[in-house]
Amino acid sequence: MVSGVGLSGQPLFRRHGKRRGRGRERDWILWGIPLAMVAVAGILIASTQRQADYADWYHHWITAGVGVGIALLLARLSLLRLRPLLIPIYGLTVVSLIAVRMIGTTALGAQRWISIGGVHVQPSEFAKLAAILLLAAVLDRHPVERPVDLLRPLGVISLPWLLVFIQPDLGTSLVFGALLLTMLYWSGMPFEWLVLLLSPLITALLAGLFPWGLTAWIPLTLGIAYRSLPWKKVALALVLAVQSAAALVTPWLWENGLQDYQRDRLVLFLDPTKDPLGGGYHLLQSTVGIGSGGLFGTGLLQGQLTKLRFIPEQHTDFIFSALGEELGFVGTILVVVGFALLMGRMLQVAGKARTDFESLVVIGVATMLMFQVVVNIFMTIGLGPVTGIPLPFMSYGRSAMVVNFIALGLCLSVARRSRRALIR
Repeated sequence: MVSGVGLSGQPLFRRHGKRRGRGRERDWILWGIPLAMVAVAGILIASTQRQADYADWYHHWITAGVGVGIALLLARLSLLRLRPLLIPIYGLTVVSLIAVRMIGTTALGAQRWISIGGVHVQPSEFAKLAAILLLAAVLDRHPVERPVDLLRPLGVISLPWLLVFIQPDLGTSLVFGALLLTMLYWSGMPFEWLVLLLSPLITALLAGLFPWGLTAWIPLTLGIAYRSLPWKKVALALVLAVQSAAALVTPWLWENGLQDYQRDRLVLFLDPTKDPLGGGYHLLQSTVGIGSGGLFGTGLLQGQLTKLRFIPEQHTDFIFSALGEELGFVGTILVVVGFALLMGRMLQVAGKARTDFESLVVIGVATMLMFQVVVNIFMTIGLGPVTGIPLPFMSYGRSAMVVNFIALGLCLSVARRSRRALIR
């Protein structure tokens, strides 16, 4: 396996020995962009809580300070030293997810938190990072060269995914799926196999929305299976069975596998006016708030919709709407560009990593952050359902903030090691 390989087998990013100094100069992206977002977000959170009964917006900055301290320590530690601890870390997060079901704290219709010393900790956030680390180690040691090799990475992801899904936390459970697919692709697994892995989800969506589309989709998946998989007859029978099961089980899952509010979230984003005072309220108020900001916004701490708390949970999942109202189109574009620069820098770090394990860890972190960014922003502007996924570094949340900075520290560690290798 080659770190960061494309379908052609060539590295996506090449090392350039003549650019030794640029890595050090570009690290301001990994540090500067998240810290700038934290700084602005703290003010936006304060704006959302002007009419609230509590004023703990500054905790956002305090938590970020703790996260920065952890990131600084991790940046000086080689990821290779963590490998003996990966299974214990993974096991601890799984145990914590099980503990949530037994002694967890319930809020907003979901049981996701454990109270430790008066502080609510969300184990599912740490489970994402533990899954990235163990999955990177598994794919490094056992690359997927045969279909049976998929059992290991699927096993690593399936357990935390299931425990998070039943909390219920549909949004975070989607992150695990994105991690699996992206890290498998980066490890060099054939693209056709990724399509087959994703195909049951597409089949389920078609079965629920456009059943007639299955007449073309299922034969297409069978053709992909026949061309790319060994044991042709067995592969065709297995793929047909999986697709048929996905199509048949979808109606039952829709009625019994999801809570009422989850079904509303998945449907109402297409037309939130069907329930403007219920399930569609968040989306309608969020888009109105963003639109009212115009080009330059109303100014920090000046947003009227934000001030009057028209948008529920605005300091967490809907912080982007406060950004749009108070800093306008220009502010939202700057944040989007900032995340794009952060993603680009992480791809560079992954491509120049000294080992496949480190490269896969960075890609996993980049996937975790950028998937949440895309889903959150799409949700806020009405292009996607409300899933409860926070905006990294900006949404209020202690566990998510600490995990994001731990992940950033891992990326900085890889960048530091690769830079030292170039200097030598």
